[in-house]
Amino acid sequence: MYCVIMAGGRGTRFWPYSRTLRPKQLMSIIGDTSMLQMTVDRLRKIPSVKDIYIITGENLADVIREEIKHVKPENVLVEPSGKNTAPCIGLAALHICLKHKDCIMGVFPSDHLVVGHRKFEKALTTASHLARKRHSLITIGIPPTFPATGYGYIQFDQDSDEDHLDGYGVKTFAEKPPVDLARKFLKSGDFLWNSGMFVWETKTFTNELQQHMPDLYQNLDLIRTRLQKDSKAEIGDIWNDIKADSIDYGLMEKSRNIYVIKAKYEWSDVGSWNAVYDLAPKNDERNVIHGDGLILDGRDNFIQSAGRFTAIIGVDNLVVINTDDATLVVPKDKVESIKDLVETLKTKKRDELL
Repeated sequence: MYCVIMAGGRGTRFWPYSRTLRPKQLMSIIGDTSMLQMTVDRLRKIPSVKDIYIITGENLADVIREEIKHVKPENVLVEPSGKNTAPCIGLAALHICLKHKDCIMGVFPSDHLVVGHRKFEKALTTASHLARKRHSLITIGIPPTFPATGYGYIQFDQDSDEDHLDGYGVKTFAEKPPVDLARKFLKSGDFLWNSGMFVWETKTFTNELQQHMPDLYQNLDLIRTRLQKDSKAEIGDIWNDIKADSIDYGLMEKSRNIYVIKAKYEWSDVGSWNAVYDLAPKNDERNVIHGDGLILDGRDNFIQSAGRFTAIIGVDNLVVINTDDATLVVPKDKVESIKDLVETLKTKKRDELL
C-alpha cells in the first residue's frame, strides 16, 4: 500500500495556539509529538505499507520536510492552491501512478487520533483485500458512541458482509445532521461515522473519477502529460481551472461501487479544544490544565497555558487558551465559533495574530 496523508488544513478551531504557519497537524496536541508525525509513525508500523506521501500547501511544504521524520523530501507533494479533498487526492494519485502502476493507495487525514494499532492494521488489511477483490472504493467507518452533529455518517447494509470481514455495502452518505437526526442514526445501528480514510486500487479510483468527476479527471490528465515530460513542470495554470470539491460530495456520494469497513479501534478527529478536553485525564472537579495554571471554585474547565501562569475563579465550562500574543476565553459550547473569530481577524487585517 502507498499511503497519502493530507496535511493542508489550517486548523482554525485551535486558534490562538494554531497559526497559518503552525496549523493543527504540526501541533503537539496529544502528547509531545505533532499530529502529523503521529500519523506517519502509525502507518510506518504496518508491514504492507511500502511508502508514505504527504500532500500539503506550498506554505507548509518546507516546514514538513524539515520537521517530519521518515518521509522522503521528494514525497512531500505540493498543491498549487487549496481545492478541497477531491483535487488533493487526485493529484496525489497522479504522482503515485507516475511511479507505481496499478497499486493500492490509502488516504488518511493528518490530524486524527487512533488507539488500538493492531485493530487499525486489521482494518487496513481488510480494506486492501476488498479493494483488490471487488475493485471497489473502500472507506473506513467508526461505530458512533454518541449522537455527534459534527461528523458525517455512512449508512451500511448490515446483511452484505459476505466475507465476514466487517466490510459492508454502502447505502448512503449523510452529512453532519442536527442532533435529533443524529440520535436516530445512533439508535438505528446501521450508521457509522465517516472517518475520511480511504483505500482503493489507483486504477479503480481513476476509473470512478473519470465517470463521476470528468472535469477533474481531464485536468489531472493534462497535468499527468506535462509531468511525464518534466517532473518539475509548472502546473498552476491547469490547476487554476480545477473546481474545488470534496471527495465525499464529488465522488463517494455518486459512486455505487463502495464498501465500508466497520473499524474496531478507538478514534477521534481531535476537531476542537473540547475534543482535547474529552481525551485528557481530569481531576476531581473535572478540570484539565495543560501548562501553568490554577482553577479555584470551578468545574469542567480547560486551560492551555504555555509560558505564563493562568488562573480562573468561580466559573464552569470554560476554555481558556493563553499564548505569548493572544488570550482566548470561550464557553465550551461555543468553541465552534472560534473559526468565525479567525475570519473576523482576517477582515480586520490582524495578520500578526494569524
